[in-house]
Amino acid sequence: MTPGTAEFTTSGLPPGLRAARWTEIIAESYFALELEFRQPGRFQGALKTWSLGEVLASRLRSDALCYTRRSDHLRGAGEEEFLLTIPHRSAVQFVQMGRDVTCPPGSFLVERGNEPYEFSYGAANDLVALKMSHRTLASHLPDPGRFCAMEFDGRSGVGALMVELIAASEAHADRMSPEALAAVGRQVIELLALAVERDPRAAVSSETSVQAAHLSRIKRVIAGNYTDPGLNPAAVAAACGISTRYLHELCRRDGASLRERLREARLRAAERRLSAPGEIRSITEVAYGCGFSDASSFARAFRARFGLTPRALRDQARASWDEPNRPRK
Repeated sequence: MTPGTAEFTTSGLPPGLRAARWTEIIAESYFALELEFRQPGRFQGALKTWSLGEVLASRLRSDALCYTRRSDHLRGAGEEEFLLTIPHRSAVQFVQMGRDVTCPPGSFLVERGNEPYEFSYGAANDLVALKMSHRTLASHLPDPGRFCAMEFDGRSGVGALMVELIAASEAHADRMSPEALAAVGRQVIELLALAVERDPRAAVSSETSVQAAHLSRIKRVIAGNYTDPGLNPAAVAAACGISTRYLHELCRRDGASLRERLREARLRAAERRLSAPGEIRSITEVAYGCGFSDASSFARAFRARFGLTPRALRDQARASWDEPNRPRK
């Protein structure tokens, strides 16, 4: 392998170390993310990275996963980075800045590193991802955030040429000089700009862009403060620098009221805590810790949302975690 090229695989690792080591490798290669594994002990993944000058290219093969970029991951982050992702085996689901997109094989999407997001695939996948700084991408694609969370065609025209060039760079990286690889990186960015900048969906008005930014801030405030039972519309609006009336209008346009968003954030947090191994707090303590002020209303809302009571979920989770430790007959 040439300098700047590296490979990693979970093969050969003890089952108990695979998930943790994969999480570390992902953070080192991209940035901090929270990973949700379907079967941590059986997980398999392989990652290859190679340098294209100012662009870091990677080929990722893994079992089903969910990657979440949370608000707290953004603290202390430096220059904004973008990811170009191309799935080859199964579709990916991507949610960012109020947009929810499915990107099937043969297409590609762009992700912002300085905004929270959720990236997942429910089946084993083979992905190519390119990481680049805002400065590098914006040199050919002004205001690149306009193109995030949108699915673009990678099967024809300039998009297909870009995908083929990336594949060729992987195949020949060990026989190319750093200067040649850097030239390929510049060409990839130029092709990316040509592929997306004329897309009519990207011609959004400045008002729409501002609304998307406000919604993103609203979601960050909720994600960082949902445990506070006193969090109210006025506090959220003040944190986002907008009026309470405009806050309600933005939430309504986006399909869910602020109250609904808060309840969902609190319920999802309670679900995670009740399902976590080793969680010893009572259900009432979990409810209060997630921002609910009344245990009875929490139990009703939880059952309506997930179809079972908090206690039933906790019992199921404990049974599943205890199963490997039960003696075999």
